[in-house]
Amino acid sequence: MFKVVFFDVDGTLLSEIDRSIPQSTKEAINQLINKGITVVVATGRPYSLCEEFVSMGINTIISANGALIKSGSNVIYKSTLSTESIRDISAFAELNGHGVSYFTEAFAMNGIGSDDQRVMEALKETLSITQYPEKVDMADEVYCMCLYADDSEAQKYIVKFPKHRFVRFHTYVMNVLEETEVSKSTAIQKVLDYLKIDKSEAIAFGDGGNDVDMLEYVGLGIAMGNGEPRLKQAADFVTRKASEGGIMYALKVFGII
Repeated sequence: MFKVVFFDVDGTLLSEIDRSIPQSTKEAINQLINKGITVVVATGRPYSLCEEFVSMGINTIISANGALIKSGSNVIYKSTLSTESIRDISAFAELNGHGVSYFTEAFAMNGIGSDDQRVMEALKETLSITQYPEKVDMADEVYCMCLYADDSEAQKYIVKFPKHRFVRFHTYVMNVLEETEVSKSTAIQKVLDYLKIDKSEAIAFGDGGNDVDMLEYVGLGIAMGNGEPRLKQAADFVTRKASEGGIMYALKVFGII
């Protein structure tokens, strides 16, 4: 018996076409909650961009790819970047004219790239943001940083900061990571420990390369029809596209709802 379902956001809960939530997906989430099955969002987005899912009754949110996990107002886990990392990489980015974003519970940028089409396209494609965020002082804890740069531009950062890892998840965006490992699968483990649920009783839905470890970790891993080929190979089942009611379809195939 499955007790919890983890959902990626973009291309999974949200349509891969227009980033809207299909009506069938809203109904599926409501049915899961009414059956007493815990629903969890697992996303690379900052926590502040998950409000629409909280309004749907989803109380547990894995944000920033696992760097901040909250259940209601309770913080299950957080991994913060050091002040030194934030300061040094931000200064180097300003010197080289590259945009950097900061995931606190909100979302901010360093003020660079508002007139760069590559930055604006990346913001839209990864976070559905169409206006450049205001530059704010970094007084809050930072759970994740992203560097906006292509491979050739990023090389100077890799050389300059050898103790950091720069992990690409978009053609123009990279996560900046310290030694602490954050991933969706480790985040899921922390949520399952918190809920006292075994991973064999968990389902996960995803569409991207950063969802592979999540689908492999749980008892039932489901790839969206619009998902990446390597994710589909790792999944136990491939459902229809997000825009075609893939979540509702898979949950009915397995008799979950």
